[in-house]
Order: sequence, then C-alpha cells, then structure tokens
Amino acid sequence: MKYQYSYIISIQFLGFRFHGWQKQTNAKTLHGMVDKSLSFVFKHFDYKTLGVGRTDAKVSANHYIFQLFINNEVDQVDFVKEFNSNLPPDFKALSVASVATNFNIIQHPKIKEYLYFFSFGEKNHPFAAPYIVGLEEGLDVELMKKGAKLFEGEHYFHKYCTQPSAQTVFKRTIDCCEIIENDIYTANFFPKQSYYLRVKGSGFLRYQIRLMMYVLFDLGKGEISLDQIEQSLKENNDRKSLKGIAPASGLQLFDIEFINKK
Repeated sequence: MKYQYSYIISIQFLGFRFHGWQKQTNAKTLHGMVDKSLSFVFKHFDYKTLGVGRTDAKVSANHYIFQLFINNEVDQVDFVKEFNSNLPPDFKALSVASVATNFNIIQHPKIKEYLYFFSFGEKNHPFAAPYIVGLEEGLDVELMKKGAKLFEGEHYFHKYCTQPSAQTVFKRTIDCCEIIENDIYTANFFPKQSYYLRVKGSGFLRYQIRLMMYVLFDLGKGEISLDQIEQSLKENNDRKSLKGIAPASGLQLFDIEFINKK
C-alpha cells in the first residue's frame, strides 16, 4: 500500500521489560507498544511504522528513530505531546519531522553510537539492574581501555557475530571504541563508580557489541591477553564462536546520525 505522507519520529525508551524492537508472537515488544500507542493517537490502524533497526531484549535507547507512513497529514506541533500522553512511562517521544515517502530509514547511511554501562567489585543495588551490568569480581580497567582501542579501525568480526547469513559482511570499520568513567547517568542507587564502553560506527553485526564487551570483561579479569584480541580481529582468525556474551541490560543505543548523501 502506498501512503501519502511520511515522518521520522525520534523516541527514547527503557527496554528492560521488552523483548526487543521487532514484533513477536506472545511477547511484549517495543514496536508493538509504539503501534498500540499510535492507534490511540490516530483512532485507527491505517498506518505503517518501520524501525531504524532491531534491538535485543532489555536493550534501551537514548535516541531511537522510526518512520511513520500514513495517509493523513500529521500536525507536527501537537503530535509529540499527544503521542507522549499515550505512551507508557518508559517511553518518550522527542521530535517528528516530515520526509519524502521514498526515504528508506534502513538503507540510508547513518552513524550509530552505542554505550555499554558496567561496574565491578560488588553487587549493585537491584534498582540499577535496568541500566548497569555489575560484576562482583575485580577488573583491570586500564588494561580494558587498551583492549577497547584495538577494535578501532577496519577489522574482521567473524568471532563477534551470532547466526550470520551467507551474505553477512564481516569486514567492518569501527570509528571509535573506548572505555570512559560514567558521568552521564547518576542516581543514589547507582554504584559509586561505573564505566561505559563507547562504540561508534556505520553498521554492526548481530550481538557484536555485547560480544566485544564480553571479551573486554575477560581481558579485565586476566583470562585473555591483548594479543589474543588482536588475533581475533584478523582475517585468518579461527572463526570459532566466543564462549559467552555480555548481558543485554547494560547496552543502549545512545545516538543516531543520518549521513547526508552528496
């Protein structure tokens, strides 16, 4: 069906109680909640929404974007307020902008920035669980900072992907990968000191960042070396699956920037 109008809508959400973005049978999803809320705004279901990408269960977003296709023009001044009134408390609409109906939110080039929040040394307050992954053992953060930098640039990420297809491209470029002490989010139930892994690039494989974080945790525990991380990123790596993956709740899509085509 061809729609007359198209809009880009920016939102935030806490993903802890959802099974990711993509709609699923018998599961509460972010996409399902967005569409349900829009049905109250428009009083009908004659529209289509398309997310900028999938998110894993429990993953949150400081900035997520979806595209709305509809046959009636949206009042951009009133829409955000009305949408927010119908969204649950763990969602917030930020902005809406008109785009051409042939705009493709998935294929249009973009830069994504992800943050993974973590702490270590003691068990966290339960209220921190949706935001920060806490490891009770100690970590060598300075060594982990060196390890994070090894992911920057162009590498082969065969070991940092799950269930790839025959068409999956494993050669990817990461623009930025660093570990920073957390000064973004604070709360009296957060640990006194926490950190985040910041990863920025144009495209990521399934579970890639969580697998990278898992390897950096192993590095911080002294279970692997910097050289092993370097070897894992080479074209001739053994391509065997990693033995584990970091929990989803520490990960969030922090920002998305569309790249203007020349």
